[in-house]
Amino acid sequence: MREADLMISGSVLLTVDGQDRQIDRGTVVIKGDTIADIGPREEILSQYSCRQEIHKPYGLIMPGLINCHTHAAMTCFRGIADDMELMDWLNNYIFPAEAKNVDPELVYWGSLLACAEMVRSGTTTFSDMYLFEEETAQAAKESGMRCLIGEVLFDFPSPNAKSPTEGLAYSRQLLSKWDSDPLVNIIIEPHALYTCSQDLLEDAKLLADEFQVPYAMHLLENKAEVLQLNEKLGGISATAFLKKIGYLTERFFAFHCVCMDEQDIALFADHGCKVVHNPESNMKLASGAAPVSSMLKRGVVVGLGTDGCASNNNLNMFEEMDTAAKLEKVVRLDPTAMSARIVVRMATCDGAKVLGMDDQVGSIEIGKKADIILIDMRKPHLTPMYNTYSHLVYTVCSQDVDTVIIQGRVVMLGKKLQTIDEEEAMDRVNRIAVRIRENMRL
Repeated sequence: MREADLMISGSVLLTVDGQDRQIDRGTVVIKGDTIADIGPREEILSQYSCRQEIHKPYGLIMPGLINCHTHAAMTCFRGIADDMELMDWLNNYIFPAEAKNVDPELVYWGSLLACAEMVRSGTTTFSDMYLFEEETAQAAKESGMRCLIGEVLFDFPSPNAKSPTEGLAYSRQLLSKWDSDPLVNIIIEPHALYTCSQDLLEDAKLLADEFQVPYAMHLLENKAEVLQLNEKLGGISATAFLKKIGYLTERFFAFHCVCMDEQDIALFADHGCKVVHNPESNMKLASGAAPVSSMLKRGVVVGLGTDGCASNNNLNMFEEMDTAAKLEKVVRLDPTAMSARIVVRMATCDGAKVLGMDDQVGSIEIGKKADIILIDMRKPHLTPMYNTYSHLVYTVCSQDVDTVIIQGRVVMLGKKLQTIDEEEAMDRVNRIAVRIRENMRL
């Protein structure tokens, strides 16, 4: 008998690998932080002895979900400024609210609360762009979540950096401190073309190249941005400008991309750039619907993200999958657009490709890291089940997630968080909200 540390088994195992394997009464064997074996439960039990077994007869086992774009600490601003146009929302409410309120305390507790929300809804990896990202890294590390985090870079002063030079120096410190950490990874993140000069963009790219890490930004989020950039860039398209300054590489990905045309998509496809689709945030801010089907047709890898809680207003990737599938169908008037299988892959293995982590996570395969969730399917709204992918996109709710394993560690078991004191996190964020109300006169 071979020894292992943990075994998780259920009624069905969805691998989301290249062959879309689905194993009835499947079991995953974990040794340390790595998937050691997979197969039918009876076969695995005859070969392995494990220190711990999690067996759910009605459980669906799948890879953990990957949230490719959020602003975790913005849980503290959940619902603060709703039903507004993007630039009004950003310039007249969010930026001022951040300038008056964001500090290390807010970012730490807001991020920890976000981790609790994400784990509870089956997310095991998230990519974050915000301020004081050292605090987000600490919160993620303590909660046991995998993350790709970056300090947002602006031309103008932020609560954490008086100048672009300070922002880049802070990013360099993050890169040095978290180098080779098993869970915390660093990305370089200039905010957007309309908030960053060419000098800042080029300096950010040099830093990303030096450490060979990903870099990303908001891009072409709505029509107002397109008009603004046409004036700023002298008529050259945003993607052509990015090509001109050497930004279009396989390590670059962009958030939103609502207003991409066929030429933009072709440039991304030709250079191996990726896209993060944020359908709920785009809908709420009336930014529009990204041409995702066209991107996929050209071979652009697309992941899913929730965006932050001030523009969504939650971090629920199951809702995001449901919305992504339905939005594409109604925009294209085509019920076959964006199948459930495609959307599940966007939230798992394709999301891992966007973040440059597909060699580690995104599917359940031998040798990959054990980032796994188990969904309790013994529910009235989940009965019966004819198609696994369809159920995951159109029927499963975040509350159905029973168990979450990240890097081989059980971080939620039987719906009980194992690494986060969520009561304390909620209390601390509520106390911070009192200060925000006073500062904003809400």
